[in-house]
Amino acid sequence: MSEDPLGAGGEKEPAKPSDHRHGHRERLRLRFMSAGTKAVADYELLELVLFRAIPRRDVKPLAKRLIDRFGDFNGALSAEPERLREIDGLGDAAILELKIVEAAAHRLTQTRVLKKPALSSWASLMAYCKASMAHLPTEQFRILFLDKKNVLIADEEQQRGTVDHVPVYPREVAKRALELHASALILVHNHPSGDPTPSQADIDMTRQIAAALRAVGVKIHDHVVIGKELDASFRQLGLL
Repeated sequence: MSEDPLGAGGEKEPAKPSDHRHGHRERLRLRFMSAGTKAVADYELLELVLFRAIPRRDVKPLAKRLIDRFGDFNGALSAEPERLREIDGLGDAAILELKIVEAAAHRLTQTRVLKKPALSSWASLMAYCKASMAHLPTEQFRILFLDKKNVLIADEEQQRGTVDHVPVYPREVAKRALELHASALILVHNHPSGDPTPSQADIDMTRQIAAALRAVGVKIHDHVVIGKELDASFRQLGLL
């Protein structure tokens, strides 16, 4: 006896979509193809991603649950798989689709800044950092390594920490800069709270790194704290 098909969340689904459901998917696809992302809401963009993983179920309620839990499209894509599994009806196939889209977005934004002059493409650089870090649930510390022409030669995650702290070791930063023959760095880390205001610990840590780098002839162009909506530049705040 054949089994009924199961959805990504494990529940039984009808063998064929209803005319209404099929029509909705086609209309949404056409609207997206003709008018682009501005023509669809965040939950509708999530629907488009989920269509492939869940071909025979109305995914609009699921997409709206993701928005309710994680705030927006970027938040849903950036959520850790463990947190995504908490969403009723979201199985491994759908989670895989979300993480593929997230990886593709990061790869695309990275190609726009890697091997490019960092200071003259600052907006693109910050857009890349924000896409990568703004929605992370814990602090992450990244270093952007620049050559003597300020071209971005490497972007490396150094550490991940807790919701309000990430350990950074100045000697290791200086050592890695020498290994890459970097002439300058841009430090970047996120505040999961959403408030990018530098803490005293951030300020002290930056000064320690700057001192270690001065000893080996490498300078810091900036330290940027990524928040949910806004960013904070140490250079603009007079902290460097």
